[in-house]
Amino acid sequence: MSGGMLKQGIASGRLEPGQYARNFSDLHPALDRHEAFVEADRCYFCFDAPCMNACPTEIDIPMFIREISTDNPLGAAETIFEQNILGGMCARVCPTEQLCEDACVRMEAEGKPVKIGQLQRYATDIAMEENAQFFTRAPATGKTIAVVGAGPSGLAAAHRLAVHGHDVVVYDARPKAGGLNEYGIASYKTPDGFAQAEVDYVTSIGGIEIELGQALGRELSLDGLLERHDAVFLGVGLGGVNALRAEGETDGSHGLADAVDFIAELRQSDDLSKLPVGRRVVVIGGGMTAIDAGVQSKLLGAEEVTICYRRGQEHMNASSFEQDLAASKGVTIRHWLQPKRVLSENGKVTGIELEYTELKDGRLSGMGHTLTLPADQVFKAIGQTLEDETAAGLALIAGRIETDAEGRTSRPGVWAGGDCVAAGDDLTVTAVAQGRDAAESINRYLAGN
Repeated sequence: MSGGMLKQGIASGRLEPGQYARNFSDLHPALDRHEAFVEADRCYFCFDAPCMNACPTEIDIPMFIREISTDNPLGAAETIFEQNILGGMCARVCPTEQLCEDACVRMEAEGKPVKIGQLQRYATDIAMEENAQFFTRAPATGKTIAVVGAGPSGLAAAHRLAVHGHDVVVYDARPKAGGLNEYGIASYKTPDGFAQAEVDYVTSIGGIEIELGQALGRELSLDGLLERHDAVFLGVGLGGVNALRAEGETDGSHGLADAVDFIAELRQSDDLSKLPVGRRVVVIGGGMTAIDAGVQSKLLGAEEVTICYRRGQEHMNASSFEQDLAASKGVTIRHWLQPKRVLSENGKVTGIELEYTELKDGRLSGMGHTLTLPADQVFKAIGQTLEDETAAGLALIAGRIETDAEGRTSRPGVWAGGDCVAAGDDLTVTAVAQGRDAAESINRYLAGN
């Protein structure tokens, strides 16, 4: 154990300098040409393939795998990008073990599916490295569309609208485009600046302008956007973080933070050895953000990391693969615990008191007895909320924007997609599908259809 590991409280430099690069290297190293051929050869090329039906963007998976098997990776990339222009990122972050690979016939027969996600990455990486462009813009229509949010949904919408010959202005509140792909995903899933490379690739079709530091409800308003543009697409994501509703949460103690902010800071850091992390870390939540925060805390040198979730393992939103990944990195996941009180001394977090829970008549309830975990850092990862100013005047369902099957909101001329809408499952691939499909609806609307 290095001396850095013994540092009390929240501290940087817990590891030897070279360990950071090793810890945050690519989670799934890319397949080489031979490996891709071998894996593609395992595909049965099913008719009415269940893997394709399981893909939210409906990529023709047997087709692109066949193209890889015939040494045509660019053809495979075109097949992927026709349905999912962010296929490179989705190949890295999609829970393929729950979607296409879970539906693979090989999975049912052998328990070992074709590595669809890694084959998708193989093809899209080659296309992006060669800057192979498969789309050309239609003649200019003279129409302009505002896309608010440069995340997966907004980028997918912008690209498809540009293909149809429209001019698009993408507005984003942050200093960089990419949304959660840039700020909200674990570094080991998308190293080497891939998110920005993908933004550049998507926008290279032309007709897409990006304006950063522009937030709805601050610099922008829906009324103003509709005055300047022919239509608006909202892909604003979820900017707020749910509260723990625990005693001591609002005391302002150093060490209590939002997991999404921690992940964003880590993603933007150019020297991980300078990023402070607690010796004992507790993460509250059961989704992908909780896993990402917990694993990355461990990779930064935290000695003990515990994820606490208020329900059982089978209720966790994080996939079984992600849960296993956390366990493999030394993260402990505890279930049936909900936060009751944040403990602190002299303005610093010292631990968290949690209450045991149970399901009683289908409802989650506290059991009355508690457990205290010592901690100098507690991360909240219990879901995000739509910020009020981003949806002013739009109908909502359960705190998210209401849309129809085409992504149209309650306001004429305004569409929405991604995490900010009520329909969906908070997956990157679903956000891409919603942005793409909304763009098609906007195109029909602008054509008077």
